[in-house]
Amino acid sequence: MASYHKPDEKTLQGLKDAANKLRIHSIKATCASNSGHPTSCCSAAEIMSVLFFQTMRYKATDPRNPCNDRFVLSKGHAAPILYAAWAEAGFVKESELLNLRKFDSDLEGHPTPKLAFVDVATGSLGQGLSAACGMAYTGKYFDKSSYRVYCLMGDGECSEGSVWEAMAFASFYKLDNLVAIMDVNRLGQSDPAPLQHNVDVYLKRCEAFGWNTYVVDGHNVEELCKAFWSAKQFKGQPTCIVAKTFKGKGLKGIEDEMNWHGKPIPKDKVDGILNDLQAQIKDPHKTLSPELPNEDAPPPDSSPILLSSPPEYKKGQKMATRRAYGVALAKLGNSSTKVVALDGDTKNSTFSETFMKSFPDRYIECFIAEQNMVGIAIGCACRDRTVAFASTFATFLSRAYDQIRMGAISQSNVNLVGSHCGVSIGEDGPSQMALEDLAMFRAIPTCTVFYPSDAVATERAVELAANTKGICFIRTSRPDTAVIYSGDEKFEIGVAKVVRQSKSDLVTVIGAGVTLHEALAAADMLESEGKNIRVIDPFTIKPLDAATILANARATGGQIITVEDHYKEGGLGEAVLSAVGQERDIVVTRLAVTSVPRSGKPQELLDLYGISAKQIANTVRQKFAN
Repeated sequence: MASYHKPDEKTLQGLKDAANKLRIHSIKATCASNSGHPTSCCSAAEIMSVLFFQTMRYKATDPRNPCNDRFVLSKGHAAPILYAAWAEAGFVKESELLNLRKFDSDLEGHPTPKLAFVDVATGSLGQGLSAACGMAYTGKYFDKSSYRVYCLMGDGECSEGSVWEAMAFASFYKLDNLVAIMDVNRLGQSDPAPLQHNVDVYLKRCEAFGWNTYVVDGHNVEELCKAFWSAKQFKGQPTCIVAKTFKGKGLKGIEDEMNWHGKPIPKDKVDGILNDLQAQIKDPHKTLSPELPNEDAPPPDSSPILLSSPPEYKKGQKMATRRAYGVALAKLGNSSTKVVALDGDTKNSTFSETFMKSFPDRYIECFIAEQNMVGIAIGCACRDRTVAFASTFATFLSRAYDQIRMGAISQSNVNLVGSHCGVSIGEDGPSQMALEDLAMFRAIPTCTVFYPSDAVATERAVELAANTKGICFIRTSRPDTAVIYSGDEKFEIGVAKVVRQSKSDLVTVIGAGVTLHEALAAADMLESEGKNIRVIDPFTIKPLDAATILANARATGGQIITVEDHYKEGGLGEAVLSAVGQERDIVVTRLAVTSVPRSGKPQELLDLYGISAKQIANTVRQKFAN
C-alpha cells in the first residue's frame, strides 16, 4: 500500500478556512430566509471542506459529468452547506445563497435535482445511502469507472432501518468505491440521538455490517484527510467514517446546546458569531480547486430502447403477464446494455429471472429489503447511467412508498414492476395480495401506471416504460390468461382498446388484467341471453384514456361498469369517476374488493368479492332487468 503524505500546513489551513467560509455562508443564507438548519450545517463544515476541496475529483463547471465523483447529502436539512460548497467551488453565485428557500430560487429547503449538482432529492431521512449504493454499484460493475461515491449522513437518521439495509447491501457487494460519513453531532431535533457521542458503538455496528471503519474527530481536517485517503486505498469493502462532531460547532453559546435544530441565528447574536468565524480565517482570498476526474466513464446514451423482436404469442394462448414481463425484459436487454434488473428475492415469481439468466452481470439481487431496492434502483438510474427495472410482489412496494415518493421529487426515471396483485393470486391470502397499489402509484405525480391485460400488452408496456420519463409502474398478474392481441398490435400510453363492441351494447364495462378476461367471459354469457356489452381495456390507468371512455359511455346510454381486482378506493373505478365526473348523464357502477380478503381458490375469491364474470353478468342483468 502507498504511504500517506500529510498535506502541507498551507493546504491544511486552507481547508480550515474553507470550513469557516462554509459556516459563514450557511449562517447568512439561513438568516436571509429566516429558516433552515445552520447548526446542522456547522457540524459538517470540516467534512464538507475536506471532501470538496481535497478528496473528491470533479469538474466544478460540469456537475453532472459522468466521470465526476458523486456526493449524496443524505442529511438533506443541511442543504445550505451543500450550496455553500458549490459556491466556493465556483458553480453557484455567492449572492444566490441569500435567496435560500425563496419562491423564485432553486436553492430549496432540502436538495432536489433542479440543481445540476444534486442527483437525488433528500430530506426524508435514511434514504441517501441506498441511492449512493446504487450509484456505487453502477460505477463499479456497470460503468467500470474510477468515480467514487460519498454519502454524508446524520447520526439521527441512523435509527432508520433503511440505512442498515443499505449497509448490508454495500458490504455484500464489496462496494469499495463507496464512502459513508456519519456526522455524529449528538443532537437530534427534539432529543439527543440514541447513542449520543458513543462513537465506539457506531464503530462496532459498522464493522459488524462488514464495513472498513474509521473513527475521527470530525473537526480535525488532518484526520479527515487521512481517513478519506485511507478509504481510497482500501479494497474489498466499503468504508464508513464515523466523525465525532458538535452541532453548531464554532457558534458561541449555541455549540452542542439543545433546542437549536432548524433555527436561524438570532439577530442579536449573528454579528458576533460571524465576526468570530471571520477572525479565524487566515487567508480569505485563497481558493481551493478540486482535482479533475479520470475520463473513464462512457457518455450517456439516450437512444430509444426497443424489443429485440415483436411479441410472439398466438391468440388464445395462455400466458401470465408476470411471465411475459420476464420475456420482454430479456428482449430489452438484448437491445441495450443500459437495461438492468433488480429484484427482492422474488425473481422466480416475478420472472425477472428470465433476464438474470441471459444477463447475469446486469442483474442485482437486492434480497428482502424493498426500501433499499427502490433506493438502489433510483441510484442506478442517476445521470442516465442505466434503465433500471425493479420487481417484487406489488404489495411489498407499499413498504417502500416513501422511497417511491422521493423518487418522484428526485425526477427519477425508474421502472417498478409489481406482480401477484389482487385476490386472483388465490391461496396465499391477504398478506400477499396487492389491493392498494394502483391508488398508491396514481398519487405519485410523475408516475405512469401500466396495467396490461395479456402477454402482448405486457411486452409493449415494458418497452414503453423503458423510454418514458418519470416513474413507471407495471402491474402484472399471477394467473395464466389468454392472449387477446396479435403481436403487431400497437400500444400507446393513455390510449385504451375497445376489445368487444356491437351496435346494441347496453353498457360499457371497463376491466384490466384478470378482470378484463372476466368481463369478456361475462360478455359471452350475456350474449347467449340476447344482451350485449361493450368491453374496454384501459392499458394505462394513469394517464387514463378519458376520451375513449366517454365516447363509448355515450354510445351505451351513459352506463359504465368498472371491475377491478383492487380495493374500491383509489383504483380503476375512481380513475374512471375522475375522468367522467364533469359529464352529465353518465352513471358509473363500481365492482371492486370491498373488505379484507381471505385465502381460497382464485375463482372462489373473484366470485366472493363480486368481480368475476358471473358477478359482472348479474350486475348487468339487475341493471337492465326491464
